[in-house]
Amino acid sequence: MTYFSVSGFTGILAQLLPEPHAGLLAGLLFGSKATLPSELYDALIRSGTIHIVALSGMNIAIMSRLAHGCLMWFVGRRISSLLTLLLICWFVWFVGPSATIVRAAIMGGISLVAVMFGRQYWAIGSWILAVVSMLLINGTWLTDISFQLSAFATLGIILFCNEARVEEGNKAQVHHQGRYSLVTIISGGIRSNLRLTLAAQVFTIPIILFYFHRISLVSPVANLAIGWVIAPLTGLGWVTVLVGWMAMPLAQVIAWFDWIVLEYIVRTVHMISSLPYASIGQ
Repeated sequence: MTYFSVSGFTGILAQLLPEPHAGLLAGLLFGSKATLPSELYDALIRSGTIHIVALSGMNIAIMSRLAHGCLMWFVGRRISSLLTLLLICWFVWFVGPSATIVRAAIMGGISLVAVMFGRQYWAIGSWILAVVSMLLINGTWLTDISFQLSAFATLGIILFCNEARVEEGNKAQVHHQGRYSLVTIISGGIRSNLRLTLAAQVFTIPIILFYFHRISLVSPVANLAIGWVIAPLTGLGWVTVLVGWMAMPLAQVIAWFDWIVLEYIVRTVHMISSLPYASIGQ
């Protein structure tokens, strides 16, 4: 049986999927970029979607929401929050305590504790507490580029993409129209994803320009095109590796669905990154 480790799970994906699909899913789940072909890696940079293969707060947020949502069907809110908190701690240990993961874990843990004790979650307070406490423990994280990008992307989302306000706006539109419709749902999802993408880039664009002297002009379009499949692919990917760890024949069936979504991402990223003036700079 394959070892229960990042390298073991990466090996499972390599057996189940061709490249670059296996490498892309390994990057999405574990932040591993070792097996990504240079052509796809460059396309991800040009399209402004390289963040999907870097461990960040997105991984913690997706995993927490999936786990908490599933556990709520079987146990109460407090117990599901506690179990999700333990899952976050395990994930940090499993992939390694990088600066971006630790920050996201602290903020995610604070939100879960607030749910457990019926308290209101204050996002900006949580961000300040996480960043300050981390820098007090390890001041060198201040110069970590991944930490800077993750922290300031999160700050932009908190300041300019208030989820409660977005949800109220969607409800107001539905109330005005008098009913839910397919157009309403799709347009609401597009606006939310676009708002999220732009908010995350408000403070990160200057950092990217400073360090890399390059910026993607098609990033909002690319993230809008693939962003909606990242969460379900993350859940499906974890199911694939866990089933593969126990029964490879069954995992091969599940991997077909992974391949379909991954193929969509690969084709979309290559197409958008090949557009004229997709990125500017060196």
